[in-house]
Parts: sequence; C-alpha cells; structure tokens
Amino acid sequence: MLRTLAIAFLSLALVSCQSTQAPRSVPSQAGPVLLPPVGVASGAYGDLPGWSGVRLMDSVQAFQRSCTKLQARPRNADLSAKATWAGQVGEWLPACVAMARVRDEAGARAAYQSLFTPIEALSPDGNSRFTGYFEPTYEARRTPVPPFTEPVPALPADLIPNGASPLQRLPDGRTRPYPSREEISRAGVAPIAYAHPSDVFFLQIQGSGRLTFPDGSTTRAVYAAHNGHRFKSTANWLMETGRITRGEASMQGIRAWMDRAGPAEARLAMNQNPRYVFFRAEPEGDPTLGPVGAQGVPLTPLASMAVDTDIQPLGMPMFVETSAPGLGGHWSGLLISQDTGGAIKGAVRGDLYFGTGTDAGARAGTMNAPGRLWVLLPRAVADRLLRNMMVSEAPGLGDPPAAP
Repeated sequence: MLRTLAIAFLSLALVSCQSTQAPRSVPSQAGPVLLPPVGVASGAYGDLPGWSGVRLMDSVQAFQRSCTKLQARPRNADLSAKATWAGQVGEWLPACVAMARVRDEAGARAAYQSLFTPIEALSPDGNSRFTGYFEPTYEARRTPVPPFTEPVPALPADLIPNGASPLQRLPDGRTRPYPSREEISRAGVAPIAYAHPSDVFFLQIQGSGRLTFPDGSTTRAVYAAHNGHRFKSTANWLMETGRITRGEASMQGIRAWMDRAGPAEARLAMNQNPRYVFFRAEPEGDPTLGPVGAQGVPLTPLASMAVDTDIQPLGMPMFVETSAPGLGGHWSGLLISQDTGGAIKGAVRGDLYFGTGTDAGARAGTMNAPGRLWVLLPRAVADRLLRNMMVSEAPGLGDPPAAP
C-alpha cells in the first residue's frame, strides 16, 4: 500500500459482456440521502462541471490496470467489504471488457457515458478536501558518505505484523509494541541505501520514492510497513515552538529550516513525529509509471487518487471538481481510486497523485482545497442504489416506521 502519508503532512502543515444500450432513465433530483456509510445524490453527465472538455484516456488506462485486479477475484465478491453499496465484482466486469476496447478520447467519453451513471458523494458534515501527493526522487549511496549518512530503513526481521499495531519480537521471544521513531533511530536499522537525513524523513512522509545513484541507476524505495505509532505533524510543532512561520510550513520551507538549524535540532524536530516507515527496494521498472498503490497497481499522474476505503472502494472511477495553483486554478478531472492513506477520512476526500520528481512535488504542494466528488457506478448498480435511496426517503430520512 502506498499510504499517502504526504497528505497527513501537507494538510496538517497548512492548517494542515459489453453494454451498448442507451442510458436508462434515473431520477434527476433524488436529493441527498445518508445510506451508511455514504450520502449520495443522483446526477447526470450534464451536471459534471467541465465534463465535455476533460481528458479521459489516462483514466481509461488507469481503470484498465484496476480491472486486472477485479478479473482475478470471484464474480460474487463485493467490490468492497466495507462499501457494499458499490455492488459485486461481476457487475463491474462488463465495464472492464468494454473499456479495454477504448482507443481515443471520443471513444472514452462514449464508453463512460454508456456504461456508468455519475452519483455525487455527499459528506454528512458538509466537509470536503482535496490534496496532492507525489513520488519524490532523492540522491542516495550504497554506503554512508557525508552528507548521505541516514539509512533508508529496510523492513526489520523483528517486526511482527499486527494490523495497525505491529509488534516487536525481542531476543528472548517476548513481544512488545514496536518502538517510536526516536527509539528506532537510536538503536539503528538495516539500510536499503543511504541518503541525506532530511530526504529520508520526507521519503517516510511520502511513503515511497526513487533513489538515484552516482552510477546512473535508480531503485524504487517501496513502502513495506510502519511502526504503528500515530502520525504527528512536525510542521505544527515547528510553528508552535516559533521555529518557523506558517509561510514556511511546506516541505521546502521545513527542509531549508533543517539545513539552517543543524543535525541536532533537525533530529529533535523529526522525533516529534513518532511514526517510522520501512521500505523494500525494487527495480525501477517502467520509469513512466508511478509507485504501486493500495490496490496493487502502478499509479497514473492525475488519473489515480487516494480515498477513504472505509467509505469508497478501490478501482472506482471518480469525477472531481476542485482547484489548486498547481492545476492551473479551477480543475475538473476523472480519476480512479487506487490508493489510500491514514489521514484520508471522509466521503468527499481525495488525495490526487501528481507524478514523480521535483515539479510534481511543487504542484502537489499547492493543493489543499474543498471540492465535489462523483462516483461513476455501472448502471445496474447505480439504479439499485437510487431505488434504495427513494425507499429510504419515503417516510423521511431517519424517521421511524409508521405505526400500523
């Protein structure tokens, strides 16, 4: 899983069979309704801001990658055990077959419109937030050479998976909760490589990245596990203690402060975040593809998004309207839910993957805005959801049944 720990940092820092039938008629104004665990309202493609001008082929290719995961699952399995409203795998497979035949923008638009119904997700509390993350690239060395002295930590042999609370196996066979960042750093770790201490810290925030070596080779540092401690914002601590201003609370600003403050102060700041991430080294592979996300497929720039998987399934097309300077201002686009992250909570909450490298990071860092989100459901699934909505609304949302 590529946990988008970047969003936890940025948000806290800144506040912080092919279907060819005509579309079926569905209610145009069903109104919002809270169906656990998501509120929805029906919509149409004409309701999607900027739909006619959105580029779609990147999302088609991302969806095709998600389909490789769906096609390996039982047809009668729920798309998501937690979001059963999204239907079963078998109800999505016809769309996978049809989208595999799409070759251009016109075909993509026609396919989406014939196969899917847009349903707007509504947050019960009215909150929405869209942010961005990226895959960083950092210089590294095989052995420690100043300033590349910090180990990029490998998955330790003493870590026992235990859900969100991994354990440490001690030499005498006993176990305990895995130690904090400060304790791990003091004890030392096995490396997959060495990099600048600040770069390793931010690599752990991002959750994955590429390491480049003097011989021209590149290795992916891929998320393997974390120590189970809750993420805490170093940026907030730096602001609260007067070390930086709010205007400096960005990755670039914090890195500049660390360079000025020196190793001891920088380490003190890093240790305010007790969460510690471990990596595994993998070949770079296709350099045009991003890291593998939570669904197990490579991420596609501005066509992959991280979501709250307690509410939204992975592998689902989603239309987003939001804004960011790094997107040129107001922006609409179609993305596939292919990743998740511990800081991503809510029905109208997304973290857009921007790509790899410095430019992608600069653009991602500008994004922290409200917006709107529509899920695109296979027509049969959408019709069933909308019928359930109308049934739920009939006596009044949340009203008890009428007495006989």
